[in-house]
Amino acid sequence: MTSTTGTVCPHCGWPDGAEPFQVLSRHTTATGSTVWTRCGCGSLQVRVVDARGMRIVSRSRPADDDVRRGTPCR
Repeated sequence: MTSTTGTVCPHCGWPDGAEPFQVLSRHTTATGSTVWTRCGCGSLQVRVVDARGMRIVSRSRPADDDVRRGTPCR
């Protein structure tokens, strides 16, 4: 897992709070919500939104170029 303490994506440098990111799913919790997103570079992110604000609690590396383009793996 990549560190999530910064305020930018460690893979592409895009600010965590800025667009573009794609919302994949949103789930209500007792204290707010959990939102699964994909950064513009392809990194999958888990965002927690609660009374403290929004923070990314986990993120993956970007998918391989072939996977992002929809090309079958070799």
